[in-house]
Order: sequence, then C-alpha cells, then structure tokens
Amino acid sequence: MILEKNANGIAALPMNDSIATIEKLDIAQLPAGRLSRWWLTLTDSAFGEPIRIPILALRSTRPGPVLGVTAALHGNEVNGIRVIQKLFQQVSAADVRGVLIGVPVVNVPAFHAQQRFFTDDVDLNRIMPGKADGNASEVYASRLIERFYCNLNYLIDLHTASFGRTNSYYVRADMTDPEAATLARLQNAPIIVSGSGEAGTLRSQLHERGVVGITVELCDPHIFQRQVIDQSLQGLHNTMVHLGMIPGRIIAPPRPPIECRTSYWMHTDRGGLLEVLPSLGDVLAPHQTVARLYNIFGDLITEYRSPERGIVVGKSTNPVNQTGGRILHLGVY
Repeated sequence: MILEKNANGIAALPMNDSIATIEKLDIAQLPAGRLSRWWLTLTDSAFGEPIRIPILALRSTRPGPVLGVTAALHGNEVNGIRVIQKLFQQVSAADVRGVLIGVPVVNVPAFHAQQRFFTDDVDLNRIMPGKADGNASEVYASRLIERFYCNLNYLIDLHTASFGRTNSYYVRADMTDPEAATLARLQNAPIIVSGSGEAGTLRSQLHERGVVGITVELCDPHIFQRQVIDQSLQGLHNTMVHLGMIPGRIIAPPRPPIECRTSYWMHTDRGGLLEVLPSLGDVLAPHQTVARLYNIFGDLITEYRSPERGIVVGKSTNPVNQTGGRILHLGVY
C-alpha cells in the first residue's frame, strides 16, 4: 500500500476518498488474492449525503466459505472494531481460502453520535430484517440484510454490554445447531448461553436464510480492552482454522466453558442506589444475596437474592436505579 506524506511531512495512508463506493456487495466482483477496502452505501443523511459502512475483504484465489465478522451494530460497542482491524492486519491474502469480510462499524449513525441505538432511538438488533419501505431504522436494517449479510455463509457478530453494565466474555449461540455450537466453543469464552435468538435479532433472521451465526460479547462498552480483544482474535483464528480458511492448529481453552441452557436478567422492584455484590463469572447458590438497595440517606431499603443456582454473565455498574432497573444477568446451567 502506498503511503503519502501529510502537511507535517509524516508518512500516512491516503484519505478515505480514494476508497471506492459500492451500492451492493457482490462476492464475485471482489478482487482475488489481495485485501480490498470499500464503502457500501445504505441510506442518505439529511444533507443528501450517503451513509456508508466500511468493508474490509480478503478474497482468495482458492475456493472456501464466506466468513463475515461484524462489530458495532450498537454504536457504543467498540471492542469489536479493534478486533476486526487487528484480524485483517494479521491474516495474509496468500494464506486464506474462501472469503473473509469485516465490517468494523455496522451502525454508522449511532457510532458518530456515540450512542447505542439508531438515530430514531431504535435498537437495530430488535427490528431485523427491517422494511424496504419503512422508517429510517427499518430501511437501514433492510438494506444491511439485502446488500451485505445475504452474502455470508458464517457470521461472528461482535458486541459488548450497554452503558451502565459490564459483561463477561461470553457467546450466545443456538447450541442445538451443531455448526453454531462448534463455532461457539471455538471462541474459548468461559461462558456460552444457548438460544436461537429473540425475534428481530440479526442472528435469528440470518438463521432463517441459512447463515450460521453466533454473537460474541466482548465485555464493556465505549472502551478498548486489550485482554478481551486478544481473546476474541484467538477465537477467530480457531474459527478460520476449523473452516479450512487458514493453516494452523486450534488452541483449546484452559478449561471447558460453562454452557448455560438459558439466562435472564434480575430486576429491582423499587428505586434507590444499587450495590451489586458478585463479580462476573461468580457461581451463585440459591437464595444468595446479590444486591442491596439504599435510599438517598444511605438507609438499607431491601436486599435481592438469587432465585436459583447460576453464573453471573453480566451485571449493572450504575448505582442510580429506578424501579425495574437491571441487577445482574444470571446464566442457568
């Protein structure tokens, strides 16, 4: 790649304007044997300017599967962005079989606004496959499916917790699907939560279209966390080796994951200042105290206890709690 010198005489990559814009991704049209970069137009801004997602693509001269890795379907989930950047820095076009495609930011408007949801305050991961003639978020979701996601055989979709919460490194997958279960275990995450995905999620929609997908949760929002970024990269390496896309060996985790048959969030029934006691990954006994709620004067209002045995998958980190606020995400196994 040719470097240019900026105004300070420092070598730098050329501006984004030199990257071609396309209206729909066509695998057959990707240049073979090298890394390519594209802007894929989805919708337009109020200025009439295109809203585009960035695409990295490695298409081999040798046949193989099409693997997609995407991040920031919620605009504040940035750990996955760094995972995709580093993945494409580490993988050589000469080594790859098939096609590797990365989208560092899926929800571009939310990313620019540094917020979780789309600009109309809608969660894109609850309205899939959208509507071709719908509102702003529905059209954006529809075009994501039709212009990008429909090309894939496999998808690793990278997420994090939302604001005011923290997640462990864990995977969501339909463990009754042998291919999805294999991909889930290859990520070397300590926890796997089984489920086919709620209606309207990207994973459930792609399953209907024959795409094998899993969701990988990479800890916390709006921050780069080196440890989980490296863990995710190892999982993607394992995935590509398993799919025959790159040479190498699969690295096993230090211990088998805890596979949860279901999971759910515990909620408060009153408002106040919330203190959540367990750490991520803690195994809870039935009726164990998990949180305390205080009024503004510091008086204890109530305690919350675990309804059953389980593992802490995620938890609230924001003490400011209204009635119905989240306490912790309990995985049951």
